[in-house]
Order: sequence, then structure tokens, then C-alpha cells
Amino acid sequence: MLTLNGRTLNPDEGFQHEGTSYPQNWLRLTSLEEKQAIGIVETPDVVAPWYDQRFYWGVDNPKLLNDREESDEQGNPLYVQVLGIVDGQPAMVNSTERLVTRGLKHQWTVQFKQAANSMLAQTDWMVIRKAERDIAIPSDVVTARAAIIANCTAKETAITACNTVEELIAVVTGA
Repeated sequence: MLTLNGRTLNPDEGFQHEGTSYPQNWLRLTSLEEKQAIGIVETPDVVAPWYDQRFYWGVDNPKLLNDREESDEQGNPLYVQVLGIVDGQPAMVNSTERLVTRGLKHQWTVQFKQAANSMLAQTDWMVIRKAERDIAIPSDVVTARAAIIANCTAKETAITACNTVEELIAVVTGA
């Protein structure tokens, strides 16, 4: 990053300094010594720390791990709002369902189950055929389906056992 008198310079924009106008390509065509001669300083770019946005809101700011039932400032439980009628007019009213913020464990369990269901869906017709017409499912398909189910169950068990976001990351990424 190039700066002049505290101002960041864009390498493709012209600029003025002490009454002299410099063209758009000047910064690209000149040497570092020529730039330094008029007071331009080269400083390293500030690199923001990296964090995995699947698990963190920011650096050292993990997302919620477990589900949380929400409450207001006084500790009263919050409920899912639904459209109802109040004094003859449509209005949002509380349902009987508690308002729950889903945590990472829930989100990743759902994701693994959806992936397993997607893989199983490719051979579901064979299971239906077996149930309806008693036509055997090929053994390799039975083995593959059992492996998919076992893998999903193992991931779900491992996710449930996690006590920290770091443990969850290890389970999810296989690290």
C-alpha cells in the first residue's frame, strides 16, 4: 500500500502533490526510489485475521453451540409469533411454541442428515419395489445404504458429544 501524507494512493488513479499533477499510470511506471523522492511511503497491507465463518461470527467470537430457548430482558419466555386476530383485526400473537435459536450442533446434524438422505434417495425406489412387489434389493445397494446410515449416525453421535466449537470443527472437518 502506498501513502502520501497519510492518504492512501490508488495505483490506477492520478493525484496531486505540491502543485504537481501525476497521471493515472505514474505509480505503476516509477521506481520505489522515485516515489520515495516525493514523500510516498510503502507500508504493508493490513491483513484481517482469518476465521472460519461457518463456526465463528468473528475472530475469537464463536457462534452458539447448543440450541437456546429465548427470553426477554425480564427472563420471560418468548414464543413464536403467528398471525391471529386481536379486537377483530389481524395481529401477530404468541403461539404455544417456544422461540428457539438453533445452535451449530443442530445445524450440522441437519446438514449431515440431509446429505445422507440425498444419497439414500438415489436407491429408495429399490426399497419401495421390495416392499410393494417383493423384488430383492441387490446386496451391494444394501451394503452401501447401511454404510451411509452408519456414517450419518456416527457423525450425529460425535456432534452431540461436542462441548466446544473447536471439538465440533474437528468432527465436521475430520481434523
